[in-house]
Parts: sequence; structure tokens; C-alpha cells
Amino acid sequence: MTRAEVESYLNEVFPQLSIDGPVYRVEAVGEQTARLHMTISNRHLRPGGTVSGPSLMGLADLAFYVALLGAIGPVALAVTTNLSFHFLRKPEPRDLVGDARLLKVGKRLAVGEVVIFNAGSSDPVCHATGTYAIPPRAVVG
Repeated sequence: MTRAEVESYLNEVFPQLSIDGPVYRVEAVGEQTARLHMTISNRHLRPGGTVSGPSLMGLADLAFYVALLGAIGPVALAVTTNLSFHFLRKPEPRDLVGDARLLKVGKRLAVGEVVIFNAGSSDPVCHATGTYAIPPRAVVG
């Protein structure tokens, strides 16, 4: 799927992602890769003036899913089976970028990683690894 196809598909099957206005923007979809931009607002912050862990987790999960959509097409029922996070440094309270890369895509499982940065910085704030379950083709769509 192309970047535009993925964005259209996400709007169709996950309209709740934009319920309070757009938060995520798909910047790129490549061969088993994706880059997402997350607009940070007060709802994403925690005490201490940093982006909350759940916000980082949401970005990582969605970036992984977008990379998977780019690799296997529109599979709404592909689901996260595992996510593991390493919080590397305190994220500044500003926009984030998540770079996802699939390491292996099989018939039933996909394994990948996501590195998250503050926009405009090259220092990673978080590294996530995960696994997605891919449903049998009979349930795709």
C-alpha cells in the first residue's frame, strides 16, 4: 500500500484516531518500513513535562501496524501480540517521529522494531520491538 492508501484505510477502519483532531500523520511507507509523525498536545504530557509512556506506546504500535499494512496490504484484523519498550531518554514535550522496520514477515507473524525521536532530533527517545499476528487470508479485510 502507498502512503495515501494507508492514510485513507486508517481513516476508514480507525476513525477514532482522529476523534479530537488529527494526531498522527503517515510520512512514508516503504518496503517493510514506515515513518509516522505524532503531533503532541497537552493530553500527551505527564507530570514533569515529558511525553507519557502510553503516548509513546501508541505511536510505536501504530507505526508498526502501518509498516505491516505496507507489506501485506489492508488487513484490519492483524493484531499486536507483543510490544517491548526501552525508554532511552526523556522526550521533550514536542512532536515525535516513529521509524518502523519489519525484521521478518511470515504467514502468521511479523516481527519488527520502532525507533522514536523528537521531531528534528537524531537522538532516539525510545526503542520498541514487537510482534503482530496476521490472520488467515479468509478473514483479511
